[in-house]
Amino acid sequence: MNKQLNLQHKIGTGITPQQFIGGMTRNQEELIHWYTVFTWENKEEKNFFDAFKNRNSLYSLILCTDWCPDVIWNVPVLLHANERSQIPTEILLMEEHLETMDLFLTDGGRNQPIAVYLDPNGNVLGKWGARPAYIQKFMDEFRKENPDRNAAGYQEKVFHKRREIAAIYKAGTEYQDVIIKELHQLFSSFLMKEPLL
Repeated sequence: MNKQLNLQHKIGTGITPQQFIGGMTRNQEELIHWYTVFTWENKEEKNFFDAFKNRNSLYSLILCTDWCPDVIWNVPVLLHANERSQIPTEILLMEEHLETMDLFLTDGGRNQPIAVYLDPNGNVLGKWGARPAYIQKFMDEFRKENPDRNAAGYQEKVFHKRREIAAIYKAGTEYQDVIIKELHQLFSSFLMKEPLL
């Protein structure tokens, strides 16, 4: 039988987003920049996330660190969506919560950020991460073509692939709109899982 994953015991073990940003020793300015340039381009999307306010039915845990480039670009969007929806949010620093991170591996790796959404009882309803699907596709293709991470030249190849991915992010804020659409789809699935009152 497939038992639902429950993370009730993790609630209260993290830090606030403000503590995370304030305590960043790397990439703080870049993360703040991407947080600041975020705008709600689509009024319907903004209204959708507004509709989640005061529901008291979701809780979010974001697994991340300050050294990962994907965190710089993606966490600001996750925070805006959670703030707009008034979803209580904690940051779980990956290195301090590896057992939780290992529940949400991407292609067998600890890719981040991972945003996990819980119901009031701590049951995992869904997760987002570590990248928008269209950007993740580039890394998936790379991993398929380069399955041996210990192969000669692998580190150089992955370095170049990460630079390509960074260029996609830095091209503008389009990726932010994509994340919002993906979160909209994810949040819509939560509505179907909620018990009827």
